[in-house]
Amino acid sequence: MTTVASSARAAGPETPYALSHLDALESEAVHIFREVAGEFERPVILFSGGKDSIVMLHLALKAFAPAPVPFSLLHVDTGHNFPEVLEYRDRTVAEHGLRLHVASVQEYIDRGDLRERPDGTRNPLQTVPLTDAIREQRFDAVFGGGRRDEEKARAKERVFSLRDAFSQWDPRRQRPELWQLYNGRHAPGEHVRVFPLSNWTELDVWQYIARESIALPDIYFAHERPVFRRSGMWLTAGEWGGPKDDEPVETRLVRYRTVGDMSCTGAVDSDATTLDAVITEIAASRLTERGATRADDKLSEAAMEDRKREGYF
Repeated sequence: MTTVASSARAAGPETPYALSHLDALESEAVHIFREVAGEFERPVILFSGGKDSIVMLHLALKAFAPAPVPFSLLHVDTGHNFPEVLEYRDRTVAEHGLRLHVASVQEYIDRGDLRERPDGTRNPLQTVPLTDAIREQRFDAVFGGGRRDEEKARAKERVFSLRDAFSQWDPRRQRPELWQLYNGRHAPGEHVRVFPLSNWTELDVWQYIARESIALPDIYFAHERPVFRRSGMWLTAGEWGGPKDDEPVETRLVRYRTVGDMSCTGAVDSDATTLDAVITEIAASRLTERGATRADDKLSEAAMEDRKREGYF
């Protein structure tokens, strides 16, 4: 497996060597992974089985090949995850011989440390299990798949984002990163969230998946699925509390642009069954995947930023 950009091209006498757009993004991400490996003691990759974390793991595999990835994985399991995604997660862990830590929201609810929300969504409940796992395992760098194009709060993030001893985020403490110089300095008890895909867009991610022939859960491609309409989104029925009596279930041809808790992640009508068709669809879209399909981001104008300040990604 190659570890550097592989498709440099000649671009004329004035620029004899140039990287393609995807190669430049890949090279930057590989550099970030290696920088963290050399600077921190206990990094971990946040892995959900969603497309961004899948691309992130693929880049980590490239960064250290032929050696194994020197980081374990961490998944915050809400208990309302899509079965297809959990199956993909477990298969990937077994295939690459990785170590997986699972922080279970259901366990916190069962012992009374967290309470179910009236709306049934558990996405906001992920923060406490996540921050507890980081503290208990003494992770000092946590890789996340967040991208600046997803949402305005994430656009404020640096690649290396400092968190205090309570895992809280303060945008005023973000350090400048001129010339790709990353500052990982942190006090005991603090840690750094690291975002190798910061400068990628959703279209970049899909084009890279196509170029690298990366396998994804089938949920990302159009398939017939029983769904119901709520708040302008097609949601999957489940034990989390949907649908209500006035929300009829119907079978539609849909796919998911992003994957999270079933209670707040909506599907979109689509006939895109191939990578090329998905890329064409994304290129024509004028809504980000979170803006179009994530109910938890619509709770308020500052919903994401509020959760990030509390310790969420």
